[in-house]
Amino acid sequence: MPTEFTDERYLTCVTWGPDDKYIFIQVLDREQHHMVLNQYRADDGSYVRTILSEDNSAWVEPREPLHFIQGRYEFLYETDNRHGHHNLYLCDTLGNIRVLPTATADIQYIDNDGRWVYYTSAEVSPIQNHLFRMDLGKFKSVKKARFSKPQRLTWEEGWHMVQLSPDKTRFLDRWSSFNVPGKIAVRSTDGKQSEILFESPDPLENYACCEMELGTVPSADGKFLNYYRLYKPLGFDPAKKYPTIVYVYGGPHSQMVRDSWLGGVRMWEMLMAQKGYVVYVQDNRGTSNRGAEFEKAINRRCGQAEMADQVAGLRELMKNPWVDQDRIGVHGWSYGGFMTISLMTNYPEIFKVGVAGGPVIDWKWYEVMYGERYMDTPETNPEGFEQTSLINKAADLKGKLLICQGAIDNTVVWEHSLSFVQKCIEEGVQLDYFPYPLSEHNVHGKWRVHLMTKVTDYFDLYL
Repeated sequence: MPTEFTDERYLTCVTWGPDDKYIFIQVLDREQHHMVLNQYRADDGSYVRTILSEDNSAWVEPREPLHFIQGRYEFLYETDNRHGHHNLYLCDTLGNIRVLPTATADIQYIDNDGRWVYYTSAEVSPIQNHLFRMDLGKFKSVKKARFSKPQRLTWEEGWHMVQLSPDKTRFLDRWSSFNVPGKIAVRSTDGKQSEILFESPDPLENYACCEMELGTVPSADGKFLNYYRLYKPLGFDPAKKYPTIVYVYGGPHSQMVRDSWLGGVRMWEMLMAQKGYVVYVQDNRGTSNRGAEFEKAINRRCGQAEMADQVAGLRELMKNPWVDQDRIGVHGWSYGGFMTISLMTNYPEIFKVGVAGGPVIDWKWYEVMYGERYMDTPETNPEGFEQTSLINKAADLKGKLLICQGAIDNTVVWEHSLSFVQKCIEEGVQLDYFPYPLSEHNVHGKWRVHLMTKVTDYFDLYL
């Protein structure tokens, strides 16, 4: 390979050109603040040119390979680094680049047939996903291309997952919304034909369902609206007071709340509502589909903006007289485990019981590419690592905490949770711990039944 690749660079998205003569590689530096798109000859790997570059003081994160326009060397390129969202750009191999008029919402899916560009995005709502297309015309060059306005191809509210036919004349549309369990249709991309293939019956028709709500609360900084889903206890009586469980993930590349069936409910949430708990799930700054400013609010301080948003939303919920403010718990896994312990140790006056699964305890022990992307390094960001380390928070744990972890977890290695346990021992702080000896980062199959029973029992016992 050419000398441009060193130990301090990552190879990210690799794309073959349309005639297999060239390879296009997005090359990211170790700090993940600078990226170049390079062109190489396929036969000998020799460097041809650098087509474009991206720089960002937070991070540059290539998500997509290039999408070449059929039969041409112009291509579609996606980045959130130029106009604040994961936008689409029409580019050529000489470095000409133009943004397509999709600059108000994040792109999810990309395809083209040589003239029409097809994509899904959050143009309608951050919690909905819809298919659009845009006419590029018969352009001679990137500079002379004329783009049509986006045409929306899915109209029902909700989250649409699409798959285009090879000739791009039809697409399979699978969607659901908060009150619609799911539908599947085949549709023409010119909008003239649509046939419903399947409508799902209500899978919970014979179950004791609870009152559900989908809404928004302001972020802690007041700049955004964060979406939440809320499940009230079975037989809800506003004159009573109920314990509350916050289920949290909160990390990058996640979106817990969507306008899909019951807001993306996990059936454990419904179970806990049936058992008499208020269950609250909210997205926060740092999660997906809201633009670069929203996602990069966590830069060098993982957990801080996320906690602030979670607590801001919870305080709004706590204004309701039916929320028992003395009985609030929190549960999450992986990044959600990190959030669970962070919330319990930073806000011990609020959170009385927590169950943390596979928790990140200190970012210096986490996988390098992910950890350094959001936190930089302990050498360049010592204050951030000090502030976010949960080792330093062990003495602040006041409530009842259960940590569960797979003993052969190769994602969040055992050093994380065991180090926290050891620090609690040294500080004279009591906590509970349960390992799953043959599980990796997640607990699957019959063992997961054991796990979720343990989680449920812990809240029943202490909350």
